[in-house]
Amino acid sequence: MPTSGDGPTSQPHVVLLPSAGMGHLVPFSRLAVALSSAHGCDVSLVTVLPTVSSAESSHLEALFGAFPAVRRLEFHLADFDASEFPNADPFFLRFEAMRRSAPLLLGPLLARASATALVTDIALSSVVIPVAKQLRLPCYVLFTASAAMLSLCVHFPAYLDANGNGLVGDVDIPGVYQIPKASVPQALHDPKHLFTRQFVANGRELAKSDGVLVNSFDAFEPEAIAALREGAVSAAGFFPPVFSVGPLAPVSFPAGNNNRADYIQWLEAQPARSVVYVSFGSRKAVARDQLRELAAGLEASGHRFLWVVKSTVVDRDDDADLGELLGEGFLERVQGRGMVTKGWVEQEDVLKQESVGLFISHCGWNSVTEAAAGGLPVLAWPRFGDQRVNAGVVARSGLGVWVDSWSWEGEEGVVSGESIAEKVKAVMGDEIARNKAVSVRDAAAKAVADGGTSYRNLARFAQRCRDGRVRE
Repeated sequence: MPTSGDGPTSQPHVVLLPSAGMGHLVPFSRLAVALSSAHGCDVSLVTVLPTVSSAESSHLEALFGAFPAVRRLEFHLADFDASEFPNADPFFLRFEAMRRSAPLLLGPLLARASATALVTDIALSSVVIPVAKQLRLPCYVLFTASAAMLSLCVHFPAYLDANGNGLVGDVDIPGVYQIPKASVPQALHDPKHLFTRQFVANGRELAKSDGVLVNSFDAFEPEAIAALREGAVSAAGFFPPVFSVGPLAPVSFPAGNNNRADYIQWLEAQPARSVVYVSFGSRKAVARDQLRELAAGLEASGHRFLWVVKSTVVDRDDDADLGELLGEGFLERVQGRGMVTKGWVEQEDVLKQESVGLFISHCGWNSVTEAAAGGLPVLAWPRFGDQRVNAGVVARSGLGVWVDSWSWEGEEGVVSGESIAEKVKAVMGDEIARNKAVSVRDAAAKAVADGGTSYRNLARFAQRCRDGRVRE
């Protein structure tokens, strides 16, 4: 560890190691900027090239261009034979490629960078923490989903150990609440699934980290955050420090050559709280039959809408025609009232618009935290992974509503356009729901303000990096 005189450097060099996917990259970028600009840290962000998606490539170029104080560290992976996992999700494959390369290549990279602290992605933690321990480098984990999901990650290995038959049912998390079987991520029901193996390994290793950062705030998830801090969730009865540092503030990039002006100008021309914003994130496609029912529901709702359509898992392969995807004549019928795009949308800019009155969201955690910061009611429609757990947070906190009978990936049945239209009209007209979302916004603003819980936690984390504390 570099020193100056008799003690650690006053400006620690914190290296951030995200994995793959915008859901992981975005919070790491926000953390990098916050630590660099507001908390006196020298920050490097590790990038693995080539990226999985073009959205990641564009985001990284914009980040390094706009914030030159955040340095790039390139991580070149070892050869990886993906044929071992036929038909696996490309993002899970990237997790695995990074997990196999880390024990071989990460140590020298960190040593050359003269890192004083490392923050690794949860998806890589079980292989990165041992590397950091060998270097006597403090190693923290950024958990990029909810605190509720973090509590499931910590508790799940013990749940499996106690449940010898391997079948996953309702999961009672000590000190938190029950995660129903139907809300447990689909992959975790299969013990041989690549993601399950990664998830369990990471959950077992978390207690050996020097601390865990979570992009949430105390007033938003009080039960889960308290249980984690008290060690109730861990089978060992203790857990490293938990730093609730959210909602991490979006970072602004100069407008580039994209369609931002079109959709922002359109939103600015609409009446206040008149537009339904619809986006299911950057990670998963929605099946064609469900897309058409959603189109029918938006049309029948009578409300204006901005809809970001995703029809493939990886954006580089997305060349489908919108008219063909959404049904003959749909785009013509909603012209002027609805705007549909397949391009990348700067979501935080959309959510700031006064014209937006409702967010139909898959409940990826970045989307949830952005809605919370903006005080925008959410109609939760989780599709896969941690999203039903996150939707539960949305409903409990008062940020929005969740129709938990609506299907998600792997379940039979398609949500009808009639059901969608009915729910959109109900939530758009619900003044109580709007007021509850505003209360969440006020609590989020208080948490991140100078002296708030999240601000203090991030400052405390930065001070630990300066002190060079490492757990034995």
